[in-house]
Amino acid sequence: MPALAGNWNYPTVIRFGAGRIAELADGCRSVGIERPLLVTDRGLAAAPMIAEVKAAAAAAGFDLAAFSDIAGDPTGDNVTHGGEALRAHRADGVIAFGGGSALDAGKAIAFATFQDRPLWDFEDIGDNFRRADPAKMLPVIAVPTTAGTGSEVGRASVIKDEAARLKRIIFHPAMMPRLVIADPALTVGLPPGLTAAVGMDALSHNLEAFFAPAYHPLARGVAVEGARLVKDWLALAVRDGANIEARSHMLAAAEAGATAFQRGLGAMHALAHPLGALYGIHHGLLNAILMPYVIAANRPVIDSEAATLARMLGLGREADDLLAWVLELRAEVGIPMSLAEAGAPADDIARVSQMAVEDPSAATNPVAFTAADYAAILQRALAGEPPAIARGRR
Repeated sequence: MPALAGNWNYPTVIRFGAGRIAELADGCRSVGIERPLLVTDRGLAAAPMIAEVKAAAAAAGFDLAAFSDIAGDPTGDNVTHGGEALRAHRADGVIAFGGGSALDAGKAIAFATFQDRPLWDFEDIGDNFRRADPAKMLPVIAVPTTAGTGSEVGRASVIKDEAARLKRIIFHPAMMPRLVIADPALTVGLPPGLTAAVGMDALSHNLEAFFAPAYHPLARGVAVEGARLVKDWLALAVRDGANIEARSHMLAAAEAGATAFQRGLGAMHALAHPLGALYGIHHGLLNAILMPYVIAANRPVIDSEAATLARMLGLGREADDLLAWVLELRAEVGIPMSLAEAGAPADDIARVSQMAVEDPSAATNPVAFTAADYAAILQRALAGEPPAIARGRR
């Protein structure tokens, strides 16, 4: 039984609802930003929504500059160059605008630019975060345009170390954005395939948080509701991307997942991080593919809890019902069955498995998997062999 103790932190101010992007200028004033640096990704930089934000900022009297040299997996160099743009503009805050990559990069830029140590010195290991000077961090307003990572309510950024070919988690409690503008209308243009991948990423956060062994009943309850929202609304958001109700619920599910996973993540993320770092495969897609294989590998420890969650979600009364639903949902929203279909090679299993053991997410998986255990999961996921469901749905 886990110790009945922990350090609990919950999200920031969130202005949630369609059309709330109109409140961005007021939001800047509320957190004391007058010269914002807008951090977005290369794909969004030329989008109409960015032009509208720039025009609204100018009309409101803000001196705004933009930085968009952000890769799909933001790198340490992206953060460094963003810091140079921040200094050149003499910015007093950051608007992180986009999907998880832009949000993570924006938070890292605001956090690291004026620190006296290099970025990697703040990797989420032990008490490394105590090396940072909070007085040298700038405020962040986060504006998500996808419903998956929930980075807008997170206290960390996942940044790729290109030299080492791995993803590092940069953490500080004060990295939490001061304000979130959560406008589901901004997610309407997301294509079906990407909607499915990021939505399954949100589900992975909620499921791994639910099964993590730490004592955190608040996070556990949030994870149940986040998973329920995915169950009820992801397929509709994929089928009908203009459905603002489905988009709203999925944005809330993403924020629920990122709120809940302070309880912990697990083997899905421990494997997705190295696979993404080595092969550039979309993080949410990796979690979606790995999900049933990890659930099945964890079953010796989580069966009772999986059955409880299945009942809470109205899926049935057995752990098999939860696993069957995951497989059905993946098929319904078009997730590939195997890692091979997503472009992962089969000749680097030992390396990925060892990286998974060393990933921080592995520490809160319900089972302490060895490199051999991770290799077995990878082999099944590469082959695309669905986990056995002994009893079927009830």
